[in-house]
Amino acid sequence: MEILTIIKDETVFLELNAASREECLQVMIDGMEKAGFVRDKAAYLAAVNEREQKGSTGIGFGVAIPHGKSSGIVSAGLAFARLANPIDWNSLDGKPVQIVFLIGVSDQDAGNEHMKILIALSRKLIHEDFRKKLLAANSSAELYEVLQSI
Repeated sequence: MEILTIIKDETVFLELNAASREECLQVMIDGMEKAGFVRDKAAYLAAVNEREQKGSTGIGFGVAIPHGKSSGIVSAGLAFARLANPIDWNSLDGKPVQIVFLIGVSDQDAGNEHMKILIALSRKLIHEDFRKKLLAANSSAELYEVLQSI
């Protein structure tokens, strides 16, 4: 999976000022719609929220990877947010989240695409150096340089 083919400038949010998980997701989904990844925001948000109810996507290390499979998705897409102020995500380690990757895949592509993206991100996010680079990126271009290593 080539991560850079599924993320666009409209889906990159540096210093996102969100007061809650819900607000963060709404802004990110709006960006995914602008980028052409989402055709039905309500359906996609419902899928993401349904997944969150099964268990937190806050994986620890200040990172969350919410995701959803939905007919509201046109094609696989990825959004990134670095939060201006960490927010509670019911993370596995109990710590607030500052880095969020939102994954969207269509129902038809759900199996392989979804897992490829999750695995690629998870392998890198366990490394502190990678997370520090994500936190230090000051532009979409700098973020893309960091993501090229996936």
